[in-house]
Amino acid sequence: MNRQAVDLLAPPTGRPRPRHPQGAPSRPHFISSLTPHRQKGLRVLVVEANTRDATLLLQGLNGQGYMTQSARNGAQALRLHRDADLVLLDLDLPDLDGLEVCRGIRAVSETPIITVTARDSELDRVLGLRAGADDCLVKPYGFRELLARMEAVMRRVRRQTSPARVAAHQGLRLDADARTATLDGEPLDLTRKEFDLLFLLASQPGTVISRRQIMAQVWGDAGSPQGRTIDTHVGTLRGKLGSSEWIHTVRGIGFRLRCP
Repeated sequence: MNRQAVDLLAPPTGRPRPRHPQGAPSRPHFISSLTPHRQKGLRVLVVEANTRDATLLLQGLNGQGYMTQSARNGAQALRLHRDADLVLLDLDLPDLDGLEVCRGIRAVSETPIITVTARDSELDRVLGLRAGADDCLVKPYGFRELLARMEAVMRRVRRQTSPARVAAHQGLRLDADARTATLDGEPLDLTRKEFDLLFLLASQPGTVISRRQIMAQVWGDAGSPQGRTIDTHVGTLRGKLGSSEWIHTVRGIGFRLRCP
């Protein structure tokens, strides 16, 4: 067993780890530990493709009183992050680029993100931070350091006022909490998927959002980016916005929002 595995399994305080009751049913959502902790109740989403690493990390966090949920790929992370207070995001994922997942989460949420990478270069750390991460860890890392960084990130977050989830561009305004959309003050009648797609584009105006990211974040399916689903919804949105110029198609890549 390597140093990282040993460190993950060893409680930072040196106290023995509490045992979970035998035969306890698995929960479909966040799993909590019985151990009291000053971060008790904090919901952590662990995005890690390596099963062994994910298991060790989940065990360590549960032992410290955190509530945890696991995602094994980028599509799952984009679906589950809304239920988390903190995301631990490994950048080496099997379906989506980890930086793309980080940008996707940050585009629609202020949830703190700590990225994890095995690539120990300044450029990789800088790219993670520019993609929206609050902190970056390089593998292998110590579990005590991870806990300290999580607590530091959460201290900074608690000092900030959570902004309303609003995307605005020119005369277009979308409020994700109220689920309302207006154009030049007039309401837009959008379906749920139309709203989610337009909000994703409007939260990053001028930025090209790939088809794969759209399918993962709006439809929860990163495996079929070439289908006509996106094009159909984009066509409907163009009609409701009154101009095809609002949403620009970038051939072979995706779409971006711009003002006609």
